[in-house]
Amino acid sequence: MSDDVVDYAAWGVAFFRSAVSAERVLAGINVLAGQPIDVGPLGVGPGRVVKIRATGAIGQAVGARLGEDPVSFRIDLPVTLEFAIDLGVDTQRFVADIHVPLVLTARARRDLAIVLDVTPPTAQQVVVRVQAQGVRASITKRAANVEGELKRFVASYVARELDKPHVVAARTIDVSSAIDKAMATLGRRAPQAEEMTSNLPTALEAEIREHETLFTDDTLTP
Repeated sequence: MSDDVVDYAAWGVAFFRSAVSAERVLAGINVLAGQPIDVGPLGVGPGRVVKIRATGAIGQAVGARLGEDPVSFRIDLPVTLEFAIDLGVDTQRFVADIHVPLVLTARARRDLAIVLDVTPPTAQQVVVRVQAQGVRASITKRAANVEGELKRFVASYVARELDKPHVVAARTIDVSSAIDKAMATLGRRAPQAEEMTSNLPTALEAEIREHETLFTDDTLTP
């Protein structure tokens, strides 16, 4: 037996780890990249009399492998929001830099598919950094508990988006289907009828040239 031959179990483990790469995992999450966010007006603070309006988008996720058994990854999903707080008498504007931590775990399914399970973040895990413009805006930020409201909203929003069908599909690697497609390319494609017809004159001319002495032999001369 060759030294590079391994048993099925070892091959399966190696294949699984190779197939579930950080690049493929990030591709499954980055279907969310560019997704717009439009929130509000959202009532916050005592009596919910203060209104928040926010717009922004989900950015490109980054991450790295977290463990091998099970194969898992820690992902950071960035979100940028620009929002305004309407106090009724004036409006304060802020910019929020938000990071949503995700843990993805690769699961093997009986139908030879690999599914990437996502652990949704809690509000406490979401990191929000608010940049307020001026002293008045900073006071407003604390009074309205802007950061707390944004943490709850973003955690809920991302969890909901991750459960959408197109995102779930992007987090599924259909190994059996991929093998079928690869095997199909191994077969030689049969020539079409048009190709056979167009190739016939060329082939016939080559055949004549190769045996042209048969047609110039003296015995054929009258």
